[in-house]
Amino acid sequence: MTPFGSTRSTVQWDHALHGPDSHIITKLPGWTETDGIILISPQMGSMTRARFSQYMALMQTGAQAGPPLAGMQRFLFVIEGSVRVKSGAENVKLTSGGYAFLPAGIDHSIEATSLARVNVFEKPYAVLPNVAPPLIVTGQEQEVTAVEFLGDPDLLLRMLLPDTPSFDMAVNIMHYNPGATLPMVEVHYMEHGLLMLQGQGIQRLADSWYPVQIGDVVWMAPYCPQWFVGMGKEPARYLLYKDMNRDPLNFC
Repeated sequence: MTPFGSTRSTVQWDHALHGPDSHIITKLPGWTETDGIILISPQMGSMTRARFSQYMALMQTGAQAGPPLAGMQRFLFVIEGSVRVKSGAENVKLTSGGYAFLPAGIDHSIEATSLARVNVFEKPYAVLPNVAPPLIVTGQEQEVTAVEFLGDPDLLLRMLLPDTPSFDMAVNIMHYNPGATLPMVEVHYMEHGLLMLQGQGIQRLADSWYPVQIGDVVWMAPYCPQWFVGMGKEPARYLLYKDMNRDPLNFC
């Protein structure tokens, strides 16, 4: 209960913090036995609007996913429970930490094999001439090798998608040991969607500093100054989306 209307959630023209206390349950078109929480969408922002969507699918056992809109690619990450993803010869069960990238125009099915909470990113695919479109990717984050980010052993990066021209998006997991920070305030043309998976920290967005914790979602518009420090007694981890490998004019 918030009798005085207090919340950490805020929506600014170039960034947003969407905390669980502000989440609203809605239906996801075409999904069965599933509640949805729309976390980031093009309705967010003012001068700059989000160019992708991020939502949480709360699936009952046996629930089925609906298809994305035409031209949309989909990336799903299992927070809790398990789902089965099928597409052509691909038939894989994903448990907590499992993920699947499903290219635009690929027929697929997603079925919950238990109660499941799944984070989903969707965006239009930006075709690059003379470059083959991406293929399906599936895996478990626990099996992805972590590398030091810019040489810092306390700041680790797991890349869940190949960094090749076929992909116009990246989804990574950042791991901060307590006290670890980004080495600079980043300012770039890519936009971000972020989900806190573990721990807590301080997130700088533009000229504001926000306490963030597990379950929080952050949107960062292009060129929004950003910085993070992990705090507390356990590591801080977040799932991070960004667009990449395309000319910035492609998104105008």
